Amino acid sequence: MQNLYHPLHLQKPLLSSPTTNQFQNIKYFCKTPHFRVSCSSSSSSSSTSVKDGELVARSQYKPTWLDDFFLNSFRKKLVEEVGWESKKEGYDGMMELVNGLMIGRTTRQTNQAAVRILRSLFPPFLLELYRMLITPIGGGRVAAMMVARVTVFTCQWLMGSCSINSIDLPDGSSCQSGVLVERCKYLEESKCVGICVNTCKIPTQTFFKNHMGIPLLMEPNFTDYSCQFKFGIAPPLPENDSALKEPCLDCCPYASRGRSESLTRMLNAKQCPRS
Repeated sequence: MQNLYHPLHLQKPLLSSPTTNQFQNIKYFCKTPHFRVSCSSSSSSSSTSVKDGELVARSQYKPTWLDDFFLNSFRKKLVEEVGWESKKEGYDGMMELVNGLMIGRTTRQTNQAAVRILRSLFPPFLLELYRMLITPIGGGRVAAMMVARVTVFTCQWLMGSCSINSIDLPDGSSCQSGVLVERCKYLEESKCVGICVNTCKIPTQTFFKNHMGIPLLMEPNFTDYSCQFKFGIAPPLPENDSALKEPCLDCCPYASRGRSESLTRMLNAKQCPRS
């Protein structure tokens, strides 16, 4: 496949809105009564967060050569799916490709494309063998705990620092099959509820359930950017999932561009326009 560079950065601004390059250099601030987060590019991301009104340091994950391999593998699959390559390097280029995954697709098509990418990252037959041989053990607990640990080991380059924690299961017991993402880099860099929901949350839940036989509930927190993975717990129906009804972030670049064209419509929006 011949890769074509996608000219997102050459799009004309709407009215007097700043250009895309200017957007990358401007900090947007999301405000709530108890939390304030600076939305900026990865090169200027803050190493602190606010908790209970006090400034506290957040741990920084330092990528390794293995993380570079995971990033490059994921990016290659993104390029194959969207059909063009980004001129940007590293994580910034990957995020531009993720954005491209939603261009010209419905939310359902975006979800399906993201699931295809996740499947393509695994060797042939591995998922089927895992579902047949590992998932049935212990009513699914062993498989859930295993994938939680694999997630921490292989995905911190994507999400940032995360750790295993205990979650409560529907039968009243607890299990060490949770993964708590301290502050999701993917959400922080995209600044978009729709990208989080349609290229990460829903496809990842679908992938684990349909291709590994493991139910998964992901609970992103759009205030502090943390995310709780709950392997072994089924997600609610879409109409009952609060994450799918989340309003657009104040710092979302897509909403910000839209406000210059239709301010009233965007201010009255009940959920992210990309959800």
